[in-house]
Amino acid sequence: MEQKHISGKSREDVKNIFKKENEMKHAKLITFVLASLFLLTLCSGAAHAASAAAIDADADAALSKLYESQPVAKMLSEKAAGVLVFPNIVKAGFLVGAQYGQGALRKQGKTVGYYSSAAGSYGLQAGAQSFGYVLFLMTPSAVEYLDKSDGWEIGVGPSIVVVDAGIAKSLTTTTLKSDVYAFIFDQKGLMAGIGLQGSKITRIEKE
Repeated sequence: MEQKHISGKSREDVKNIFKKENEMKHAKLITFVLASLFLLTLCSGAAHAASAAAIDADADAALSKLYESQPVAKMLSEKAAGVLVFPNIVKAGFLVGAQYGQGALRKQGKTVGYYSSAAGSYGLQAGAQSFGYVLFLMTPSAVEYLDKSDGWEIGVGPSIVVVDAGIAKSLTTTTLKSDVYAFIFDQKGLMAGIGLQGSKITRIEKE
């Protein structure tokens, strides 16, 4: 008896197609899980790596370099109610991406607390890079929001302006209107193309 066909393909062909599709989905799932575990391990290790003294030293170095290269940042620090410094954020990815780092909140030049900054993403990405950022909290309400929030997700709450080279030239004491000004930088200076949107800042305990 002649074998019937389904849309020009035999039942056996259809079974093989479904089998291959399931195998591909399974392989993608395994890859995703392994990548996620790798990034979780990376971030978990970073979470315990830095001591309070190390964070403070790195924050001092990052601020000193930023103030030297961007005098407007020094001006903001003198007007700010608080300065939140993340000297080293590590960003890595393979299918899934994650970034993590630890920093210090300064008031009047003294550290009053330690915080982590974490973010995740999904998509075609590979590689790793490091950068730092500083948030100048210009109003007492911005500092209060940080203190009282159970993890501050950037993009929600106080208004933030990311300062690039162009904005830096136009900022003066009379043009300051935002709650928070952010400077993102690496070893070469201010960075473009790095977003802070969705990053979650959470208070951590350090000894």
